[in-house]
Amino acid sequence: MSAVKEKARELVDKLPEEATWDDLMYEIYVRQEIEAGLKDAEEGRVVPHEEVKRRFLGR
Repeated sequence: MSAVKEKARELVDKLPEEATWDDLMYEIYVRQEIEAGLKDAEEGRVVPHEEVKRRFLGR
């Protein structure tokens, strides 16, 4: 079984019985965004904390 299918099954199994399609889609979206962020970090595509503060807070 592919890693994606296995992770999808685990995600579905963790949802409450009364979960909606929207709940499932949200969980998939969050998982996808976290994995993309981790990949970016591993590949050095990050902005240091101080730079983020400077950009958003003008400091």
